Amino acid sequence: MTRLLSTLFAFTVIGAISILAASCATTTTPSAQEAIKRVWPQPPETARIEYLGSFSSPEDLGITKSFWQRLGEFFTGVEQNNLIRPTAIITTRDGKYVFVTDPGAKGVHQFDLDHGKYRIIRRKNNMPLLSPIGITTGPDNHIYITDSALNQVYAINPDSKYAVPVTLDGELKQPTGITYDEKTNRLYIVNTAAHHIKVFSGNGKFINQFGKHGNGAGQFNYPTFIWQDNQRRLLVTDSLNFRIQLMNADGKMLGKFGKVGDATGNLSRPKGVATDNQGHIYIVDALFHAFQIFDSNGQLLLDLGSQGQKPGEFWLPTGIFITQDNTIYIADSHNKRVQQFRYIGGRP
Repeated sequence: MTRLLSTLFAFTVIGAISILAASCATTTTPSAQEAIKRVWPQPPETARIEYLGSFSSPEDLGITKSFWQRLGEFFTGVEQNNLIRPTAIITTRDGKYVFVTDPGAKGVHQFDLDHGKYRIIRRKNNMPLLSPIGITTGPDNHIYITDSALNQVYAINPDSKYAVPVTLDGELKQPTGITYDEKTNRLYIVNTAAHHIKVFSGNGKFINQFGKHGNGAGQFNYPTFIWQDNQRRLLVTDSLNFRIQLMNADGKMLGKFGKVGDATGNLSRPKGVATDNQGHIYIVDALFHAFQIFDSNGQLLLDLGSQGQKPGEFWLPTGIFITQDNTIYIADSHNKRVQQFRYIGGRP
């Protein structure tokens, strides 16, 4: 009986290896829909934004499981690595890593483009991150994330397997957006439920806070996302005041724009905000299922998107990140993917 079981197990393993070898030899090609070049605005106008692609899994970025990972999953079950509800994206400054916060997956997806590896990062002992929202790069390719349910900021070393809580000299109430000023070693954290921005040093020491509940200059009504541009100005999504506020590094208001409405150029449910290297301001609007581009004075230049699942269409998008080469990442949250675009120059 023992010899029979051993023989059956051996045949099972051999069969599994054969199946996996065949699957590893299979290559995927982009769909015809993905292969068509898409630009905005449409001809005959001059194109300003081009579509690069999208990803919802490691395989979409060319990251495949090793033979031994596939063999293990043959017996233990396949681990799902797809995006579930991507909320915010970041790439490290050297371009080697892409991180995506995902409350649906209770963790942060780490795509190691340099080594072709993937992992999902949670807390120690595989404890979940309940609601990872904001994300920013820190020194030495470290990553900071906020968890709005745990009222905590966590740090991720690209070489580590779990997120480590950052000890802060002060309490947080539903933290969402976060950005890091490398010149001053300051962390700016959007304290959404308290309607203000808290500022800490990189080692967690409290420095300052600014803002309070209201709709006046420098006041907030449930702020969410935050971005620091090349001039070190802070752009804050003042969500339920339906506007963007621009501030200096000390919280002094420099300007604001936006009003509630359903027309192009208005804001309905503003989410992520970012700037490209020419100073254009991009705002993701979840209820418009689109993003809009404004000049530095808040004048609309271009809007892109509608509800759907095709390239350039969205379903309740949230976060945005723009690299120094003007590659644009949009968290297309309810389509369970990240879409990539590029600003290709000139005035939109």
